[in-house]
Amino acid sequence: MYPRALHNLVALAALAGLLSSCGLRRHKYADPITKNTEQPDKVLFDRAINDIEHSRYEIARLTLQTLINTYDSSEFLAKAKLAIADSWFREGGSHGLAQAEAEYKDFELFYPQMEESAEAQERVCDIHYKQMDKADRDPLHAIRAEDECRQLLMQYPNSKFAPETQQKLRDVQEVLAAHEYTAGVFYHHKGAMPAAANRLTGVVDQYPLFSMADEALWMLGDSYERMGDRFEDKAATAYTRIVKDYPLSGHAEAARKKLEAMKRPVPEADPVAYARMKYELENRNAPNRITRALDMFKSRPDTRLAAKGGTPTMTILRPGIPVSVPQGAGTAAPGAAAGGVGSDVTAAIGGDTKELDTRPDARANPPAGAAVPPAAAPADQTAKPADAAAPQQPFATNHPLSEKDKKLAMKKAQEKAKQQQKAAIKAAKSGSAPPPAQTSPQAPAAQPAQTPPQDK
Repeated sequence: MYPRALHNLVALAALAGLLSSCGLRRHKYADPITKNTEQPDKVLFDRAINDIEHSRYEIARLTLQTLINTYDSSEFLAKAKLAIADSWFREGGSHGLAQAEAEYKDFELFYPQMEESAEAQERVCDIHYKQMDKADRDPLHAIRAEDECRQLLMQYPNSKFAPETQQKLRDVQEVLAAHEYTAGVFYHHKGAMPAAANRLTGVVDQYPLFSMADEALWMLGDSYERMGDRFEDKAATAYTRIVKDYPLSGHAEAARKKLEAMKRPVPEADPVAYARMKYELENRNAPNRITRALDMFKSRPDTRLAAKGGTPTMTILRPGIPVSVPQGAGTAAPGAAAGGVGSDVTAAIGGDTKELDTRPDARANPPAGAAVPPAAAPADQTAKPADAAAPQQPFATNHPLSEKDKKLAMKKAQEKAKQQQKAAIKAAKSGSAPPPAQTSPQAPAAQPAQTPPQDK
């Protein structure tokens, strides 16, 4: 008896699943129209809504398209266009979501003043939010979700969807910040300190609500320290931000000690930042070991560490220029940004244009006097050349010299200086001219000994 009953129960469950997959299960559609009329456009709209609720999306779209084409002045015209987009959204899949996004954008274009426009924009944000990948994968959908959610907050700030969208934006920026932070950690471990500093600077400046912003600042300060003494100010700035903006961080005390060793002022903790960080730590749902082990089998990113408060960044990420790239000294060449990299290519307009017809290579050789205007010609022809200027300091490198290499270079320079001094003394005693002393940046050139006066 019991096996037969169990067999019947399994058959009923299979039948229920089959009926659900065939579209007989109803998923209620949020229809704001409540009045009951027998108008043909209303009948078509209700029929299409019933098909959407029972997952008959293709039939529903045909009915709604008939309504739009037949009753072009119907009061349900806007609702029908929004329902077509909702049918694609419910159908899902990459093709369905792409069609839904296009339909929602068309609805916003045709009906920008309706309340449902904010709902359409919220659905577009949700489309990319649901397709967002983990931080170590392609951030295409995360970037699109950030743009669409930011657009809703800027275009419809008083909408009922604004609070939920703001939290989605924090989650998306957590994933984008983790993407940049992972690249910075990779460069830091590889010893590419300028590249690591560039990525980590973008993280801490663009995403201050990032759950690991204090870790990024600590690694940023270490990167600048390992690049040499010229970047000590930048390293001190990073440590100062840890003490001031992230007072509850595990690196706060170590950052204070770093500032004291650098003989820099140690700031007080910001009360607003202290309260925000305390709230985040109290309301943070950190994943346990089992959850972390199961996360590797999931395609969606884990956003439980995302901030629960604070205003998300409303600007796009603009990658900076690494410190290893040479910068312009005050002025930039035409067409270059201020302080950017200049160019040695110049353009001039010749006075005689006939040479363009007679000489094929006239464009390569401008006429004499065209490159330098007479007013800009230097008055002093004995001016020092550009090579006589002060030598520029070496740029940051990904492979700085270690202390052992520095000591070895200094030792070689000292030995070279001693040999030059001995050669100069020997040449002075023999009465011949001393060899030219070769200066070295590590050690000063040896001064030749003066020849003693001979007795007459």
